[in-house]
Amino acid sequence: MTIRILGAGVMGLALATELTARGQQVELVDPRPVPGPHGCSWWAGGMLAPHCEAESAEEPVERLGLQAIDWWDRHAGGVTRRGTLVLALSRDRAELARFARRSRGHRALDAEGIAALEPDLAGRFASCLFYAEEAHLTPRRALAELRRRLEAQGVPFHDAPPQTMPETVIDARGFSARDTLPDLRGVRGEMLVLRSDEVTLTRPVRLLHPRIPLYVVPRGDGIFMLGATMIESDRRGAITARSVLELLSAAYALHPAFGEAEVLETGADLRPAFADNLPRLRRSGGRLHANGLYRHGFLLSPAVARMAADHLECGTIPEFMDEVT
Repeated sequence: MTIRILGAGVMGLALATELTARGQQVELVDPRPVPGPHGCSWWAGGMLAPHCEAESAEEPVERLGLQAIDWWDRHAGGVTRRGTLVLALSRDRAELARFARRSRGHRALDAEGIAALEPDLAGRFASCLFYAEEAHLTPRRALAELRRRLEAQGVPFHDAPPQTMPETVIDARGFSARDTLPDLRGVRGEMLVLRSDEVTLTRPVRLLHPRIPLYVVPRGDGIFMLGATMIESDRRGAITARSVLELLSAAYALHPAFGEAEVLETGADLRPAFADNLPRLRRSGGRLHANGLYRHGFLLSPAVARMAADHLECGTIPEFMDEVT
């Protein structure tokens, strides 16, 4: 059985990886099949942080996201397992307490504990939450590695559908699939990439704020990804001046040295989401759709890929399946 996957972003590549590992014959179709700045996977933070995400997400995000860390390590490598720090300025201490109440898998650290983990933050914060089980990766490297391994196994990538008809089509086109999934919405996310020789961080840091929460993910060599806005909008286009100002202001509050950092890159794109911000496997128009990863692309794509493979092989109805027709 040949399985054609439409879309070569994180969802499409995860599907191809999972199905190929099970011995299935797979091909991918994408007008721009090489990972790049034309898809939201390219702009992802790469935080594998299921406990932190559970603060504002539904229960499956934490439960299934915990499995993603090992999946990425096994299939792409490059996973850094150093946990996540969650901080708040003294004026926002109530936000830290609220975050602690709404999440698990953390322990509280004082100023000395913060300095032991991240010396460059010494003396700047009195307390934090440390989520030791969490991890992170560099999305662009992970996407490139999935593609490299698939190509090494003979999986073809096409920029247009071949003339031959496959037995099964899986649509993993993200927001582009709204032409057949009218209830899919776009959630705009914007990010910055900075370089600073004056700040060293070894794990993702989240700075809580009632209006402008920030995460900073180290990429190595003094490079940091800052993100990300959550705007209910399906407008594509460049990052706005307001978002640049808010992200940089939050980064400056985390450490003033970010005020002298170089801005290497800005980016913005649309996360595909359904009403409850959980993914879906849906049969429609003769296709199996895998979509709606919202802000959890790298965290939930392995689980959705596994569920899709189980469904195709055994006919099982996974928890994210709906409207089977």
